[in-house]
Amino acid sequence: MNPVRLAAYTTLTMVSFAGNSLFCRIALKETDIDAASFTSVRLLSGALILWLLMRWQRQAPLAHGNWHSALALFTYAVALSFAYRSIDTGAGALMLFGAVQATMLIAGFIAGERMNAVQTAGFVAAMIGLVILVSPGVEAQSVLDSFMMLASGIAWGVYSMFGHGQPNPAAATTGNFLRAAPLTIALSLLALPWLTLDARGVEYAVLSGAVTSALGYVLWYRVLQHIRVMTASTVQLSAPVIAAIGGIILLDEALTRDLLVASVLILGGIGLVLRYGKH
Repeated sequence: MNPVRLAAYTTLTMVSFAGNSLFCRIALKETDIDAASFTSVRLLSGALILWLLMRWQRQAPLAHGNWHSALALFTYAVALSFAYRSIDTGAGALMLFGAVQATMLIAGFIAGERMNAVQTAGFVAAMIGLVILVSPGVEAQSVLDSFMMLASGIAWGVYSMFGHGQPNPAAATTGNFLRAAPLTIALSLLALPWLTLDARGVEYAVLSGAVTSALGYVLWYRVLQHIRVMTASTVQLSAPVIAAIGGIILLDEALTRDLLVASVLILGGIGLVLRYGKH
């Protein structure tokens, strides 16, 4: 894949990841939909869109993907929804992608991947940016919800690693979503006593499932074919910045100097990792 297309796909993917945090937080904060229902609508709508895509391409989706990827996808989605009941968008995205990059970096290190000096400097700059971004505004969160967000990040890191090198990203993503569908239906049945639906909440869940999840994950699996695990983990550090910007636009959060400085450090650091990495 040429560098321009790779950069465009990577940017669209990170916007999709940030969109998932925003849709989830807005739905659970401003509508009456419950976390289990949001998760189920999100995964089922994503599965439907992907199934239709595979039908159009005359492919058999269940011939691709696997159950361990589906379980990682389901765990990520459930934990994210329940955590966002109380955690703010920016703080949640930072916890999520901090856990993601830690999981993938540890895996990459175990596999023998190493960063050169310039990449290391870029990664350190990105981490400093994250510290600046999170330190002034993070309030004490529910311990359980914080644990859920970290678990969601670990699950997403595992899902990303399972997708590394997939020969057919769209079909693999479809197979994973379809396998996750019965799991999320079981979750909804268990959560029936707490069921609360809301039209706007359902709309946000459908957008999250059909657009920023299903199509976003297809792009992500394709990007993963062309970058190393360590590079992938660092790229995802941009998602909290994008989510924070979305919070400013959609949730009237304040634009602060710390946010601007952190954004420069994070995006600049990621630029160094990508520029000097091996694709």
